[in-house]
Amino acid sequence: MEIDNKHIAWKVWASLCQFLLGAAFIFSGFVKAVDPFGFFYKIQDYLAAFGLISKFPFYLPLWLGIVLSAIEFCVGVFLFLGIRRKGSTTVALLLMSVMTPLTLYLALENPVSDCGCFGDAWVLTNWQTFGKNIVLLVAAVSVVKWRNSLVRFVTPKLEWMVSMYTILFVFALSFYCLRQLPILDFRPYKIGANIRAGMEIPEGAKPSVFETRFVLEKNGERREFALDDYPDSTWTFIESRTLLKEKGYEPPIQEFSMLSLDSGEEITDHVLSDEGYTFLLVAHRIEEADDSNIDLINEIYDYSVEHGYGFYALTSSSGDEIELWRDKTGAEYPFCRMDDITLKTIIRSNPGLLLIKEGTILNKWSNQQLPDEYALTDALERLPLGQQKQVSDLRTMAYVLLWCIIPLLLVIGMDILVVRRRERQSLRQQ
Repeated sequence: MEIDNKHIAWKVWASLCQFLLGAAFIFSGFVKAVDPFGFFYKIQDYLAAFGLISKFPFYLPLWLGIVLSAIEFCVGVFLFLGIRRKGSTTVALLLMSVMTPLTLYLALENPVSDCGCFGDAWVLTNWQTFGKNIVLLVAAVSVVKWRNSLVRFVTPKLEWMVSMYTILFVFALSFYCLRQLPILDFRPYKIGANIRAGMEIPEGAKPSVFETRFVLEKNGERREFALDDYPDSTWTFIESRTLLKEKGYEPPIQEFSMLSLDSGEEITDHVLSDEGYTFLLVAHRIEEADDSNIDLINEIYDYSVEHGYGFYALTSSSGDEIELWRDKTGAEYPFCRMDDITLKTIIRSNPGLLLIKEGTILNKWSNQQLPDEYALTDALERLPLGQQKQVSDLRTMAYVLLWCIIPLLLVIGMDILVVRRRERQSLRQQ
């Protein structure tokens, strides 16, 4: 009896580890799959921290991020359903064996601010991530040791169907969000957010103190300048960086600062307080931006001029790169300089387009979704396009459930009603 009780206890423990590990991997893989560029930027941060970014071609971290998020999601589904036990438990243990010492190093040395294991959906400190990984490593060891005791929801005869659909689903999701925009936006620049409100600090809270430094060059000499002593146009812009001088309360939006390249003045307050419409073309690195729809972008700029709307291009690129873009595309719109990381956070497209009014984000478009002449037929005040786009995370999650969970439930139901029933009938006949 004592042996049976121990066996039951270990089986219960293995099942708990199975569902915990499966849920963690599903969540981690899913939030990365819906934001492939976000995970790509995080991988770039890792490579830059270890001095390896120049050793890999530009596209490799992006493909690596898509594959890793797909592996995490698939392993999570397989674990949760108790299928592909040997492969899923082995891969889970392998991943945790790599990630746990890596996150310990991150916690000790802090080369990146957070590991990005749950994307922007749930940001953990490096020490919190290490603690989480210790728990998951114990769970991974447990499911490997007692893999034959894991709860199975699908018989081996139909597990291939679940496996194939899971793989197709997660890759389809990643490529859709790569071409369009993330179907779930966990960042502070989501549609409906007010940028000015996102920068406000509650009364009595002590703000963090930042300083933006600009590296400029003239006659072969490079020097750093603050915003207050920014020199004349005879200096060539090289790069900018924002330094934390004193840590305090950190609002969701911290570094939204538009520096006009025409006047050399900061125009952030003017743009965010404008009661009219303003288009913001975001291209974090203009030299890497997709120029396939540049004619359409120029038409949107002409439309904004015709109707008296603001239009600004935001980039962190140098003046030379901006001039090359203008020569190549015929762009006449004004440019503003902004922090590179901020631009990547605003929209996951290069270029991407925002429509704002009084600092509130009304709509966002990727380079593949830009409004055309069929949508811009009148003034925005009289068009649905000029109203805030209605976005519902609950509705989005319902679509995800429709396309992911319901097909899997149908397979499980078919497995219970058909396959297992036939197996029981076959046993009776014997």
